[in-house]
Amino acid sequence: MSCRIATPVGEWGTSLGPIDLYLHAEGAHLRSYHKIGAHQAVQAGVLGTSFVIWAPNARAVSVVGDFNDWDISRAPMSPRGETGLWETFLAEAMPGARYKFAITTSNGDLAFKADPYAMATEVPPRTASVISSPLPSPKLRHHTKSGRHDPISIYEVHLGSWRRMKSENNRSLSYLELAEQLVPYVKEMGFTHLEIMPIAEYPFEGSWGYQPISLFAPTARYGTPAQFHEFVQRCHDAGLGVILDWPAGHFPGDAHGLSRLDGTGLYEHEDPKLGLHPDWGSCVYNFGRHEVRNFLIANALFWLKEYGIDGLRVDAVASMLYRDYSRQEGQWVPNAFGGRENLEAIAFIRRLNEVVYDQCPGAVTIAEESTAWPLVSHPTFSGGLGFGYKWNMGWMHDVLSYMGKDPIHRRHHHDKLTFGLLYAFRENFILPISHDEVVYGKGSLLGRMPGDEWQQFANLRAFLAFMFAHPGKKLLFMGCEFGQRSEWNHDGELDWGALANPGHAGIQALTRDLNLLYRNSPALHEHDCEPAGFSWISCADTDNSVIAFLRSAADCSEVAVAVCNFTPVPRENYRVGVPRAGFYREKINTDSHFYGGSDMGNGGGVWTDAIPAHGFPCSLSLTLPPLAVLILTPGKA
Repeated sequence: MSCRIATPVGEWGTSLGPIDLYLHAEGAHLRSYHKIGAHQAVQAGVLGTSFVIWAPNARAVSVVGDFNDWDISRAPMSPRGETGLWETFLAEAMPGARYKFAITTSNGDLAFKADPYAMATEVPPRTASVISSPLPSPKLRHHTKSGRHDPISIYEVHLGSWRRMKSENNRSLSYLELAEQLVPYVKEMGFTHLEIMPIAEYPFEGSWGYQPISLFAPTARYGTPAQFHEFVQRCHDAGLGVILDWPAGHFPGDAHGLSRLDGTGLYEHEDPKLGLHPDWGSCVYNFGRHEVRNFLIANALFWLKEYGIDGLRVDAVASMLYRDYSRQEGQWVPNAFGGRENLEAIAFIRRLNEVVYDQCPGAVTIAEESTAWPLVSHPTFSGGLGFGYKWNMGWMHDVLSYMGKDPIHRRHHHDKLTFGLLYAFRENFILPISHDEVVYGKGSLLGRMPGDEWQQFANLRAFLAFMFAHPGKKLLFMGCEFGQRSEWNHDGELDWGALANPGHAGIQALTRDLNLLYRNSPALHEHDCEPAGFSWISCADTDNSVIAFLRSAADCSEVAVAVCNFTPVPRENYRVGVPRAGFYREKINTDSHFYGGSDMGNGGGVWTDAIPAHGFPCSLSLTLPPLAVLILTPGKA
């Protein structure tokens, strides 16, 4: 393909106005993705593509691609003053063409770099950027809500391994095929949100997207940007919110990526004690540099505004907050005050959340934060980090540890069920059963349950019902909703054949019913993040490994009673105090034959007795099935 020799910026005009240059220099160009990168434009009356890159320490930069035979001499770029930006315009570079930036670095080496702002890429392992056509405008964000009083039940999915086309060399589904198959499945299962593991283009399949190269480009593995845009819209049409896993703490050191882009530590720190992550061998962003902060905040806005994404789950926040994260003594650099806190990252996180909540009404941010850092999900004006929600990692570890114990020993670990309620309302918590719990030899959720096959299924059913009755929003990784027995494998697909087994089909049916009950019962979601909606009925019956608690709606008009028996011993005439007299219907009995259980229970419901118990004026005499959870609500007989 032929192409004109690039002409100096002055002859074509420029795509960067004085305001663009000023905002870039200030680190305040929130829509920098409209200007930096490769964009179709008309300059001097000619249709072509403008190219802009930030490389302040480069000696020279040119654009190479399909349109100029990848010749570094044919499309030189011009620096724009002292901003560090380089610019050119190519009249015959059109959407679909591949390109890179040829950068003569500060030490005179030649590096071929992908565009940090590229909105499309080649399919990995190929590494070129691709000129993208403009995206259609996303629909308004009005399909679902993500507030503290709203039901939020999230289905976490790895798009490449949810389902595969075995008849076609085991290929992953495309964005459009996922729209046809995944979206209706998630809707039918009753989830409110779909969380997608990272899809910004990444080179290594085994990173699952957590080490991206092109932060503005949905991975080409499953299709084009326009097709991903359509996938998001189809989610919205089905009433599903879309949450994107967003790794903003580090990036890989691949030669074509951000690492030493212009020969210096530009996006990362020069000092490896600050700029190299010891666990992942990746580069840590230099949050103290305002151009880097702007790059990341603009990227967050890009997904929220251009694709209509409803929320960002920020990965590995703890690794950003602490300078000594996973580092030994002498391997980290204290902050200006001698402490371990990463003050620059903290300022970045607060600014990120302020901008998102200001610029994108209805959107939400979620922190995967595994330490006791205070006020993660509190507003910045009150000293918080400003996230909307925080993953409750402590609850997850405690309860999974408890469920992994043989029931005969659970009496000695009763506190693992109850301890989480001591801090359950300090943050806006999400209860996460994520991909991290079913990889790296941990086995599947079902495989972590003790006992024979019947007891494993019963334990898993009880665990899921306890999770949905417990305060906090919900997150469940794909495959857990039907109790997949094998550990997650990103190179394969979920074990859909397992649903031929009544035990797995029962787990799936239970998950669906739990979602519907949670969504339709204000008592189970309106006060997920507030103590007013929770009270213990009984939390001290360690000998029987039984707990009972009450959930209440915001106006106290509706209540739900959860009673959990975590041993395989049925309990007859077990008395549980309740706040009001009348008939209590069994909305969920995890031992129902519909779910694969033994069908022991209370015949669908039970009337109260005028017998005070647990501080309440009346009580229920219940049959507690083995390894089962009951959820009851007042209603008509």
